[in-house]
Amino acid sequence: MTTFDEREKGFEAKYALDAEQEFKAVARRNKLLGLWAAEKMGLNADSADQYASAVVKADFEQPGEEDVFRKIAQDLQGSGLVVSEGEVRRKMDELSSVAREQIRSGE
Repeated sequence: MTTFDEREKGFEAKYALDAEQEFKAVARRNKLLGLWAAEKMGLNADSADQYASAVVKADFEQPGEEDVFRKIAQDLQGSGLVVSEGEVRRKMDELSSVAREQIRSGE
């Protein structure tokens, strides 16, 4: 095997690892976001966990994060809470960083 082939395999392995970690980080972010929204809605611990799981599943409806945003925004509004789009998006960004750090550190 040539050095070029070894480097190519190394890059492919790193890409695969990065993609896997990003997938896990997005799922973790969605769970954390669901728990945040559940707390705002006053759900108990069991209901909060079920809601967080539903938020994670909502991400599989379509590509991107709009399906998650839409679910959270609609559910908060349906609970009678007034939460701005900006607040939800800021929380998503904040929790993205938290989730990525947790995945990198092995939590």
